[in-house]
Amino acid sequence: MDHTAETMDAARYDGILGAIQRRLADRVRTPFEIRLWEERSYRFGTGEPAVKVFVKDQYGLAALGRLDELEICEAYMAGSLDVAGDMLAFVSLRGLLSDRHPLHALWRRIAPLFIGRGHTDRQAIAIHYDSSSEFYLKFMDPTRCYSHALFEHDGEALEIAQRRKLDFAIDACRLEPGDRVLDVGGGWGSFTEHAGRRGIQVTSLTISRESERYVTDLIRRLELPCRIRNQDFLDHSTPAPYDAIVILGVMEHLPDYPAVLRLCQRLLKPGGRVYLDASAFREKYSKPTFVSRHIFPGDHSYFCLHEFLRAVARSQMEVLAVHNDRHNYFLTCTAWAEKLEAARDEIISRWGETLYRRFRLYLWGSAHAFLTRGMDAYRVVLERQ
Repeated sequence: MDHTAETMDAARYDGILGAIQRRLADRVRTPFEIRLWEERSYRFGTGEPAVKVFVKDQYGLAALGRLDELEICEAYMAGSLDVAGDMLAFVSLRGLLSDRHPLHALWRRIAPLFIGRGHTDRQAIAIHYDSSSEFYLKFMDPTRCYSHALFEHDGEALEIAQRRKLDFAIDACRLEPGDRVLDVGGGWGSFTEHAGRRGIQVTSLTISRESERYVTDLIRRLELPCRIRNQDFLDHSTPAPYDAIVILGVMEHLPDYPAVLRLCQRLLKPGGRVYLDASAFREKYSKPTFVSRHIFPGDHSYFCLHEFLRAVARSQMEVLAVHNDRHNYFLTCTAWAEKLEAARDEIISRWGETLYRRFRLYLWGSAHAFLTRGMDAYRVVLERQ
């Protein structure tokens, strides 16, 4: 490239980064640095940068120039942007970005009406959960519980905290050997194994083929008094009522609260209990476009406590307990994100860098949201009167 072309490019880069600086003005709280492929660097905020963003190509530069959260996430997943430094500091920069994609948000809400909820639910679950089970096991603890743990202190091992949460669910539902429990969303058999080893008869529901395969093998191998069915919860029926229903991190996929509660009433014995836990938000369908497009598509929605409690008040269910677990979910997501990063090389070699980068954004972004009260988390115990 001749000197004139280099000068023109430098002026264009300075123009783009200068425009970013003007738009951010005094809003930068976390100092950061943007470094271009030509080793040109630009600093934002005061103090030593907590994070450095490396721009690899023109696509990455254009994404930064638009200050759009989704475009920046997609440029990072594509390898056009790279990040070094504190990942919590990096994801905190989302407060400087816009995230306005109204057509995507509208389609996400109305798609079940046109395509059918059963179809959209299975499609959405497949996109997230039908990656190899071995991938998820790289960042989860040995319990394989894909919802938040219950910690006694910040430095406690994730596995100990997850087993405490599973024990809490069993105790809250007053379960004994021989009792029958419906586990909504079997995942990787976390509750099925934990309860089944105690002689509790678990019927586990899933609409993920990978989950069904994994839990079927787990039940056979450990000779658990349990079974798994590939069936949507809202289509489930039973000839004999259950003693309890356990819903670990699945209420986010069950936004029709009145329908869920009516079904719980039909499926439970009188006095039967429901234990559920979930990530939550104060506005039911509000979530980053990155999450709704690349992590949980469809009309997945965060658990909305006040809407849920209004629905409970109109049902025959009684609220026994509500626990705020925001900090527990921060600790859980942080532990997952750290384990993901520790397994980076193996994950990339086996499943590709895009999947690694997608979950790196998701887990650190979730941890930051719980840390800063952008998201909530709850445990709830109900009883059929």
